[in-house]
Amino acid sequence: MALTRPALTRRQIRALVAAAVALAALTGAFVWFTGSEDRALEGACDGVLPVGEVRSVLGDDTELDVTNRTEGSFGKKADSAAKSGESAAKSGESAAKSGESGAKRANSLSVHCRITAENTGHIAVSIAGSPRPRAEYGYEDLYTAVPARRTLPVPLGHGWSGLFATDTTRLDDAKDGTATTAVLLDCARRGDSLLITVETALRGAATLDDPAVRPDFVRTATATAEAANDHWGCGARLGKPVRTVGLPVNEDEYEPLLGAKGTCAAVPTASRSAVSTARETARDRAPRESCVLGTRDGSPLYRLEAYYGPYAEDARSQYTRDYDYENVTPAERPAGRLGRSAYWAGATCPRGAESALYLIRADDADGETRRRPDLAYERAALAAFAAASAKHHGCAAPMLPEG
Repeated sequence: MALTRPALTRRQIRALVAAAVALAALTGAFVWFTGSEDRALEGACDGVLPVGEVRSVLGDDTELDVTNRTEGSFGKKADSAAKSGESAAKSGESAAKSGESGAKRANSLSVHCRITAENTGHIAVSIAGSPRPRAEYGYEDLYTAVPARRTLPVPLGHGWSGLFATDTTRLDDAKDGTATTAVLLDCARRGDSLLITVETALRGAATLDDPAVRPDFVRTATATAEAANDHWGCGARLGKPVRTVGLPVNEDEYEPLLGAKGTCAAVPTASRSAVSTARETARDRAPRESCVLGTRDGSPLYRLEAYYGPYAEDARSQYTRDYDYENVTPAERPAGRLGRSAYWAGATCPRGAESALYLIRADDADGETRRRPDLAYERAALAAFAAASAKHHGCAAPMLPEG
């Protein structure tokens, strides 16, 4: 005859639930909840989401749906991450060869929350600690990406290290009311940082073309960054309120290369390659920079990119994943040539930050062999771009690829 357990009392049930929640908090376990709207909003993104800003952007009287997920830790040494298997050890060895300091620490913190208003839009927030555990390298993206294919992200400015990005800045486009803001906090602890990325999508009359509206797409990110800075003891230098922000640069917004004053400044023209125009942005402490070189009619020929902090780490991880058939990638050496499609350079940056990564790729390369490449010009353009960018960010002179 089977024995029957006595039913638990309500007090016992509440005690078990409280114990489970406490255990999850102590171990950094995965937490997912949706519940009372106000309680869920206040606890979203581990409690760092600025409730007042979110209400202001999505509407004070709007019913909100909140989802939330928090896992991992921030600021702990990577001893345990180094023991997580052969793949982690292999990735760590590759990073050590390129002189990365992030191997000493690993931050597994990953926070995601999404607030949706049925008739207004949504705000999706991600917060990630950097550098990531080596076991994560070579798989999925390490950090939330910002749109950069059709437009060039612009710096936030106002003392922030950040980006403002969109898929399009065309009026009447279906995505004209959607923008992504990224804020990088360079923490006081040597080599640690927090990357806050916020996608804001507003329906109706909201348009990015209106300069008075654009700060609405930014202030949730900067307010979240301020709260995250305190919550995780980052101790980063913060910027000022963002009251104005520029538009990402469209494909038809090119100018003569000789007059470039931003990210394309100092990059030479080339008669053989017919390089004479540029699409660029200001630098202004942006953790990612772009310069697109083109022909007289603006048709793109080359794309130059500079990556700092988490973006450099992510780019190296992606090259490990996508170019594993190459003998050497940016994850193994500070400078080199990626097959026949690209060159890269690297520079050591202050305070133990991830080494900067600089790349030049032919616009039509796509990893395939090109006809009659102007390799000398590609190296010269990369050298000029990398030197100017590294100087702006206080990094050492870049190590450049050989001929």
